[in-house]
Parts: sequence; C-alpha cells; structure tokens
Amino acid sequence: MRVIVRIFLMVIYITSEAQAVTSPVADSLYATGNYIKAINHYAEDGSKASGLQIARAYNAIGNYEKAIAQYQNVLSQDATLQIAKFELGKLYLKTKDFKSAEKLFVDLTNVTDDNAEYHFYLGETFREEKKTERGLVSYKNAVVIDSTHLRSLFQLGKYYVGQREKDSALTFIDKGLHFYESDVAMLNLKALAYYNNDEYTKARPYFEKLIALGEHKEYIYEKLAYCYFKEWEFEPAKINYRKVLELNDENADAYFNLGQVFWKDRQIDSAQYYIKESIAVQKPFLLREYVALAGIARSKDDIKTALKYYKLAHQEDPEDALVYHNICTLADQYYKDPKIKLTYYEKYKERFGHKNDYMSKMVGKRISELKEEIHYDVK
Repeated sequence: MRVIVRIFLMVIYITSEAQAVTSPVADSLYATGNYIKAINHYAEDGSKASGLQIARAYNAIGNYEKAIAQYQNVLSQDATLQIAKFELGKLYLKTKDFKSAEKLFVDLTNVTDDNAEYHFYLGETFREEKKTERGLVSYKNAVVIDSTHLRSLFQLGKYYVGQREKDSALTFIDKGLHFYESDVAMLNLKALAYYNNDEYTKARPYFEKLIALGEHKEYIYEKLAYCYFKEWEFEPAKINYRKVLELNDENADAYFNLGQVFWKDRQIDSAQYYIKESIAVQKPFLLREYVALAGIARSKDDIKTALKYYKLAHQEDPEDALVYHNICTLADQYYKDPKIKLTYYEKYKERFGHKNDYMSKMVGKRISELKEEIHYDVK
C-alpha cells in the first residue's frame, strides 16, 4: 500500500512541475489533436508549461528533431524539471540516441531513487546498449520499488528464459502472474520456461491457456503439438500440427513433425506423405533464375548451356509450355539427328498439344517437316 501511495505522490510531484497556466484555447486544440494550431497558441503564451506542451505536440506529430530541441530549450530554462527530462529521455530512447537517454535516466534515478519508471527506462536503455548486467540491475530496482511493475518483471523473466535458467525465470514470471493472471506475455514466458527445460507436461496447460485467450499463433500450436507428442498423445498432436499448417502451409518443420507423429502411431503411409511434403516445401523454386541463365547463354550462342538451363527450368515447372517449347527449338538447333529432334516435339505435342495456340501449330508444322526429312533419309 505504501508503494502505491509513494508512486501516486510522485506522479503528482512531477506533474505539478509544469502546472503554470497555459492557454485554454491551446489546450483545447492539443486535446483534439490539432497540434500545429496548438503550437502557435502555446508559442504566444510563452510560459514554461506552454514550452513543454510545444515539445509534446512536436513529439505527437512525429517531428522528433523539433521535439528534442524544444525539450532542451525547456530544460535550459529549468534544469530541475523532471517531467521534461523523463519525456526527453524516452524520446532519445525512441530515436536510438542511447547515450543521451542513459545520461538523463541516470540523473533522474540519482535525484529520485524511488520511481520505478525511471529505473525501468534506464534498464531499457542499458538493454539497447547491450549492457545486459546493468540493465538487469535497473529492472530489479524497479521491482523492489514496485513489486507489480509488469514490464520490468517481463524483461527479467524473458532474459532468464533465454538463458534457460528456469527457476530464476519463474521467480519473476510468477510475481507478474500473481497480479495479472491472464497476461499473455507472462503466460507465454512461463510456457517457454518449462518447454525449454523439457518439462512438456507442465508447459502444455500454459500453451492451452494462451490459445483459450485468443493467441492463435503458429509457434504456440507447434509447441503445444510437440508437448502432446512427447506425452504420446498422438491425436491431439496431429490436430495441433494441422492447426499450424492451416496458418502456414509452408512450415516444413510442421510437416516433418506431423510425419513423425504418424510414424510413432504406426501409420506409415501417412508418415511418408507428410515427410515428403516437408521436403517439397523446402525445395527452392528456381524457374525464373534458370530461364534467365538460359537466355544469357542463348545470347552468347552457347546452345548447349542454354538447353541445359531450360531443362532445369522444366524440372522446376513441368507445366510451363513456353519453357518446354524453348527446349524443343534449342534441341532442334543442337542435335543433328532429326529423330532426336522429333522426340522433343512429339513430347511437346503429347503434353501441351491440346492447346490450340500459335506454339502448338508451329510444333505440328515442325513435326511434319521432320517426319518428311526422316522419310527421305531412309529412302
């Protein structure tokens, strides 16, 4: 209770720093999002509070350069104004000026050590700067001040989950869930803490709760499916892997793992099917690249290489009539034996001849010419 009272008093204090009278017209314009007009009115007012509102207005419209300059101007008039320092620090963090953000948040924590938000944002700055240990100290300081500070608890839980330190992770995660039992970010961390520790039975209910809360995400279904698989509950595992494929039908791991489930369940044909599907979705589709290389080779009069690349393109997409027609015309140039040439054109006719188009007519004409040539050669 004392923590809550302390935070409430702190909010009153930092807000009261800028309580000088501002223009009611400007305040109305600002409140309704008419920021440019509000800036003009605040500029006429000229008070410290109006200067702060101008900085906020520039920040709101995304003109961060002017917002920063205005905050700096306000602080040049009163370097003790915590609210201006705090908002400027967050803006530095947003614009990735981490050195300047760190300086402001360090100053704020030195001046007012019992504000959890100051410590949290200092922790965020350290995290961005890859100063991991210092960031952890700042998050922990925030939690000491405010045991319900969810964002700090999340960052601490996330770090220890990533380090696979389950017990340390759960210390902070469970504190968060004690106050916010349906927070999906914390539930996700708790599920992962158990999952990464191979405790699939303990992880499963948290993945299920996430789905019940509307988190219909690919990785959640995938991990839930694996939990069921490790518990030898094959039907729920199949259902959840199929959910993954409904969300992403190119997830090779889901196809493979579904195949593994069927294999363990002694359904060999289905296992083979899904593992083959895993291979199929991983195979790169290189039709465009092979056609381009064939075109380059053709421009260099390298018929052999052009033919090779068109054949590779045909393997990528056997249904592309134009690609196979190019194979026919190149084979016609490359081979001397009319019987070999004829086999290519006849294959085209068999595969694509039902199309009553220009290429089919040309192929039919060339087949007649080659047959006549072969006939006279035999004579």
